[in-house]
Amino acid sequence: MGEHSARHLRRILRLYLVDRGLLDVAGAAELALTELIANVVRHVPGRHCQIRMYLLGVDGVRVEVADSSPELPTATVRDALDEGGRGLLLVAAVADRWGVEVREGGGGKTVWFESLTDGGGGAGGG
Repeated sequence: MGEHSARHLRRILRLYLVDRGLLDVAGAAELALTELIANVVRHVPGRHCQIRMYLLGVDGVRVEVADSSPELPTATVRDALDEGGRGLLLVAAVADRWGVEVREGGGGKTVWFESLTDGGGGAGGG
């Protein structure tokens, strides 16, 4: 994962969503994916991760970013000058749902989010 990987991954995600008629969730999903990739670049040794995208029927998309780091992300900012934690606050703000799943045996984690259409029970409706 390099410094410019997020741009390419955003493009892939947008094309995936547009092709499936989910343009209305693309902006939020792109921003959330960007923040999760930034966390990989900053915090995961070797910057290796796996990204999976799942359609949630016609209601939206679930995106998962899995890595081997046992370090759990945090969505808290200790003070106004603290740079850490803001990315997950953005994910929480733009995604309809998000979370972290720890792999058994401490072999890493998966950070995921879901972006839903208004009809999918997202923040705007349902």
